[in-house]
Amino acid sequence: MQTEKVVNHIVNWLKDYATNAGVNGFVLGISGGIDSAVTSTLCAKTGLDVLCIEMPIHQAPSHVSRAQEHIKKLKLRFPNVSETCTDLTPVFEEFKTEVSLHGKQATVDMALANTRARLRMTTLYYHAGLLGLLVAGTGNKVEDFGVGFYTKYGDGGVDLSPIADLLKSEVYTIGTFLEVPNSIMKAAPSDGLFGDARSDEDQIGASYPELEWAMKESEKGSTVNDFIGREKEVFTIFKRYNNENRHKMVTIPICEIPNDFK
Repeated sequence: MQTEKVVNHIVNWLKDYATNAGVNGFVLGISGGIDSAVTSTLCAKTGLDVLCIEMPIHQAPSHVSRAQEHIKKLKLRFPNVSETCTDLTPVFEEFKTEVSLHGKQATVDMALANTRARLRMTTLYYHAGLLGLLVAGTGNKVEDFGVGFYTKYGDGGVDLSPIADLLKSEVYTIGTFLEVPNSIMKAAPSDGLFGDARSDEDQIGASYPELEWAMKESEKGSTVNDFIGREKEVFTIFKRYNNENRHKMVTIPICEIPNDFK
């Protein structure tokens, strides 16, 4: 990958899109992970306004410290970057008092995890509307179009996706080029939706390098019968997530009414 050319291409794309849309810049959530660190730095390099928002909900301390470290460094490098913190923990807890929490614990936990992501999306769009900003997505290609590892209308609810055509390994390459803090570069990827430090790999059952391999094999037309051992296991995991989350990756279905019915 020609890293510098890719970085310049994304920065120019972001700047052109914002200028044509007549907005002032971008807003995005900072999680302490590589994707939001890279995306926020790319946005900052446009020279337009960039608002970085921390939105903790019972957040793991390690996530908070990495996010704060990144924002501090970004503000020192780019005068167009500002920050705010919206503690959504009280909102989340109040929400829980108004809904039923009955059912299988795993199902309730997942529903609440997705609720966290949707509360954050609402917060980002509030600030976007207030300040004339676009909500920048932080999903990479494997998450967005491989396994669908994001919340529909949560972290998937964005105005534009600067790094969605980059594999996770490519995001790390750009992170090195952009001098993202080492603590973030070394941290295990995590969505931070469960209030603990569980990683994406813990949840999915496969690492991002493994998922990238499976995604490429799937695009080549390979099937599960082409593999054995760990490769077969990883490919099966990838295909399961890809199939189950297909609804996130395609246009919302519309019931088209026949012309002679109108």
